[in-house]
Amino acid sequence: MGIFMSRLNRLVGWGLCAAVAALMLAGCSSKSLNRAPVEDRQTKPASPVVAAPPVASTVAEAPPAKPPQGSENAGKPGYYTVKPGDTLIRIALDNGQSMQDVARWSHVENPNRIEVGQVLRVVPPGSTDVVVKPVARPVVVATPASAPASAASAASAAAPASAPVPATVAAPKPAAVDGDINWIWPSGGVVLAGFDEVKNKGVDIGGAVGDPVLAAADGRVVYVGAGLRGYGNLIILKHDNVFLTAYAHNQTLLVKEDQSVLKGQKIAEMGNSDADRVKLHFEVRRQGKPVDPIKYLPAR
Repeated sequence: MGIFMSRLNRLVGWGLCAAVAALMLAGCSSKSLNRAPVEDRQTKPASPVVAAPPVASTVAEAPPAKPPQGSENAGKPGYYTVKPGDTLIRIALDNGQSMQDVARWSHVENPNRIEVGQVLRVVPPGSTDVVVKPVARPVVVATPASAPASAASAASAAAPASAPVPATVAAPKPAAVDGDINWIWPSGGVVLAGFDEVKNKGVDIGGAVGDPVLAAADGRVVYVGAGLRGYGNLIILKHDNVFLTAYAHNQTLLVKEDQSVLKGQKIAEMGNSDADRVKLHFEVRRQGKPVDPIKYLPAR
């Protein structure tokens, strides 16, 4: 029993000592956490912040825009300035030239990429005849054949010896005219729609799928393709420096660009590409301007 009490007293003593120690540690920590603020008089006051002078911002000037190709020729005869919506094939067709020629004369590397404001040459280099002049009619000063001999003798006697004798004025030789090309019909079908400067720039000829489409005259193929909206599969022939013909809405194209063709040669087969029915749309263009094909084709 004495031993038990001795151990109990010892345990109680240890517990009291631990409690006292804990209280002392708590007091120390509370003092350290709640210390009065101390002013450090040796600390130098912060130097005032001086704003840096504003730096003038420099804006890099963009390089001047490069002018469109050929702009130095804008407005000159024989040149065309590209407008929104233009295509090279349309420009060439409207000026009576081949797309390849216009691209070559204008140094266009990619015929499918032209820009608004670009100036293209639409007449051959060195050419001065941009517009075909009308043919001059011969002017002849004629002497009446039925004049009496006596009257003629009297007139010659009355006239001074040095009077010049009227001479016949030689007429200039006519230039190439529309009648120099012997045209034929490109198809034997019936005419579905005639020429109209606003609504129809050629004639529409009916037929069946696969009917032959013939070259209306000797010429050279300057375009084969479907790059002109509203024409479908299209062939354009150049016959001389004045005339082009166009054959649209074909089913099959039988010629290649830069190929020479003869009048009456089969160049395509009729179809309805980009059209509401099977037909051949045929155009004649004089200096790029659409004209009525009926005025050039033989009567039938």
